Amino acid sequence: MAIEVRIPTILRQYTDGQKAVEGTGDTLAELFADLETRHAGIRARLVDGEAGDQLRRFVNVYLNDEDVRFLDGINTKVSDGDNVTILPAVAGGMA
Repeated sequence: MAIEVRIPTILRQYTDGQKAVEGTGDTLAELFADLETRHAGIRARLVDGEAGDQLRRFVNVYLNDEDVRFLDGINTKVSDGDNVTILPAVAGGMA
């Protein structure tokens, strides 16, 4: 069994158009590193910092529908069977 990661449209160029991919790891950081091995370039769109030790400011990540910013961020523990959803923050309005 693995962890299902739901990919937003804007990042599907890294997953050959797949809406969801599977990965493994004990934390989100490990999961994103695992995804990078099969979907080159995706990790850089999700994490910031020299060591890739924090989520990008405008990327929202949910673990089983719970915002990981209110858990342990990129160090949030994940398990087989979990669902991770990546949502880019969208801003806009009228000028």
